[in-house]
Amino acid sequence: MIIQHFTDNDLYKFSVMLAIQKLYPRAYVKYAFTNRGETQFPKGFADRMKEEVAAMANLQLTVEEKKFIKARCYFFDPVFVDFLEGFRYKPEEVTITQQGGELSVVIEGYWYRTVLWEVPLLAIISELYFKMTGAEPQNVEEKAKAKAVALKEMQADYSEFGTRRRFSFDVQDKVVEALQANSGEYFKGTSNMYLAMKYNTIPIGTMPHEWFMYHGAVFGYRSANIKGLEAWVDVYDGSLGIALTDTYTTDAFFNSFSLKQAKLFDGIRHDSGDPLCFTDKSIEFYEKNRIEPISKTLVFSDSLNLDSIKQIKGHVAGRIHDTYGIGTFFSNDVGAKPLNIVIKLTDVKPDKKDKEFLKAVKLSDVLGKHTGDEREIELSLQTLGLK
Repeated sequence: MIIQHFTDNDLYKFSVMLAIQKLYPRAYVKYAFTNRGETQFPKGFADRMKEEVAAMANLQLTVEEKKFIKARCYFFDPVFVDFLEGFRYKPEEVTITQQGGELSVVIEGYWYRTVLWEVPLLAIISELYFKMTGAEPQNVEEKAKAKAVALKEMQADYSEFGTRRRFSFDVQDKVVEALQANSGEYFKGTSNMYLAMKYNTIPIGTMPHEWFMYHGAVFGYRSANIKGLEAWVDVYDGSLGIALTDTYTTDAFFNSFSLKQAKLFDGIRHDSGDPLCFTDKSIEFYEKNRIEPISKTLVFSDSLNLDSIKQIKGHVAGRIHDTYGIGTFFSNDVGAKPLNIVIKLTDVKPDKKDKEFLKAVKLSDVLGKHTGDEREIELSLQTLGLK
């Protein structure tokens, strides 16, 4: 069984789960798997994956996990923590098929429930693929230690974000242990809730793209960022205060990011496009609004490695606080080629009783990386004046 712990998942899935329950408890959605790297999966992969998904029905929050969440996740109310204790995965929400080497995964159900599937499903797909193709990880601890030492020497604050495309749970576990042991104060935590508990560190994460994708589909693309951020504040009152910028491009985000929101949110996250350009735009925005940039945080999380972090830090040069969320470079740099896979929200209904689904799309600051229905992408681009 690949997923053996209920909290072997990323914090942001739980944080958005609570927000959905608070504000959109009737929302009904679909997600779909996208194989960006066009990986061909071995014969029998779908059947093995179905077994892994079925086994997840037995997962439940342990006493130790509940105690950790109550101690570390102060922004979760006791009702939600009790809800997690009673939550059980429903494998029938996940449909898995395979034709030749092509894998299809579709998730459908109430959003407040299905939101938890994305990260563990991606972790299952990645680990199962490497198991079935006979790949073996190489130099796990040595590489992780060397990276931890290098980041400490750079004085780069960073967190581990590697659950979704990890080589395996065991590799991610060993990596987090090595990072914590060799970076001192510069290692800030991990997105993985179980590993945060195991190593007594901080679970890291705030909001995902799907939060804004839902708001764009339901309330319109011009309102998506504003509505999404205001809704987040309604739930968290200023906690989990890093705003994601690129769901409908960073330019569109800054066009709608208000002075009120800029002062309330602790900072913003870069996840696509040129990080140096993003840095300059962010600093210019804060200065234009008479906010000291050094009082805010930029979180960089797009395909980072030591070279890119060194370049970004050199460009930031103390003008604003910078921190780094590092994923695949930590959890799947062991000699095998990582899979390029995602699961994204595709269809939404504000209420299951609604007759038709609304299409959910994600734009990107990188040309050609937009996700979702092509006609809806075209509409969003035109609506936002990006076409």
